[in-house]
Amino acid sequence: MDLNNIPKIKNTASNNFFLLCGPCAIEGEEMALRIAERVVEITSKLEIPYVFKGSFKKANRSRIDSFTGIGDEKALKILRKVSETFDVPTITDIHENNDAAMAAEYVDVLQIPAFLVRQTDLVAAAAKTGKTVNLKKGQFMSPESMKHAVSKVQECNNENVMVTDRGTMFGYSDMIVDFRGIPTMKDFATTVLDVTHSLQQPNQSSGVTGGRPEMIETIARAGIATGVDGLFMETHFDPANAKSDGANMLDLEYLENLLSNLVAIRKTINDF
Repeated sequence: MDLNNIPKIKNTASNNFFLLCGPCAIEGEEMALRIAERVVEITSKLEIPYVFKGSFKKANRSRIDSFTGIGDEKALKILRKVSETFDVPTITDIHENNDAAMAAEYVDVLQIPAFLVRQTDLVAAAAKTGKTVNLKKGQFMSPESMKHAVSKVQECNNENVMVTDRGTMFGYSDMIVDFRGIPTMKDFATTVLDVTHSLQQPNQSSGVTGGRPEMIETIARAGIATGVDGLFMETHFDPANAKSDGANMLDLEYLENLLSNLVAIRKTINDF
């Protein structure tokens, strides 16, 4: 996939990894703009190609009383405002076939959640919009099997597709990253590592997913060392009070230092 096919993306000649980053869910306009402004500032300074990430709704929650969104159109309009305000591309995930055309009116990249990546009709609906499609690797799938998901997009006459590893289930309540999968998937698609979701601890008795945010830099460094094309991570200025996935999000305060370290590692890797 040619990264330059994503509208508004910048710094593509920097030879850096690219970054998909933002809050788990759009909670409101002020929070989205606040996070976007800071990440744009950091990525511009470090010359990292950047796509703002935010879910317009969260359909795959453990509990019926979990936060799912502020309203589809309202959240999508906020994503559009982020793009127009900071001149950056945006990405959001979709859960139903009808979401594809609707979300494509507002964002530049459509993401298929890991739980749904085997849903042929959903993948095809995203591909047929002509937007870049990000396929999250199912926690239950091998890296090799993701080639078939990629083929579904390509067979809809869309070559703008990437794959994101978000960890593999380890028992009932933990995730691991098998870094052998990175070069495997790079053989057939642009490959991203989802750092924060790889540190989830799902299936908690409370019905709220846990996480290991203290391991974010460790996993991110390993991803850069194994040659990922891009990184995905969720961030928030107040993770403890975030309405979704706060347990494994990166505090926005620490993002610049983390990305600076990762850029330095990438520069060293590029010299080999």
